[in-house]
Amino acid sequence: QVQLVESGGGLVQAGGSLRLSCAASGRTFSPSVMGWFRQAPGKEREFVAFITWSSAITIHSDSVKGRFTISRNNAKNTVYLQMNSLKPEDTAVYYCAAKTTLGNSKEASGYAYWGQGTQVTVSS
Repeated sequence: QVQLVESGGGLVQAGGSLRLSCAASGRTFSPSVMGWFRQAPGKEREFVAFITWSSAITIHSDSVKGRFTISRNNAKNTVYLQMNSLKPEDTAVYYCAAKTTLGNSKEASGYAYWGQGTQVTVSS
């Protein structure tokens, strides 16, 4: 059984920074891709970024490109999301997810494993 546990969320002023972490555990954990998604109240879950586990290829959504950076530490089975220049519209619950296949990695439906989410609130 794979478990993903996010941490690092909180309240920050606009222009500030936060670093989210997602620690994965499970005897057979061997993802192909890990991603970050977010969901604001009343909105659908939105793709933020993903990283391929073996080659560290990264893709970020246009809304966060240049401000957020996804990275991973294979030895610690952990993926990170460094968020800089935060805006009030970044306020959401942020979810970490993992999948064992490549392709369509911007689609939430392709991910088999999800964390419980961590709240990020950006005040203006």
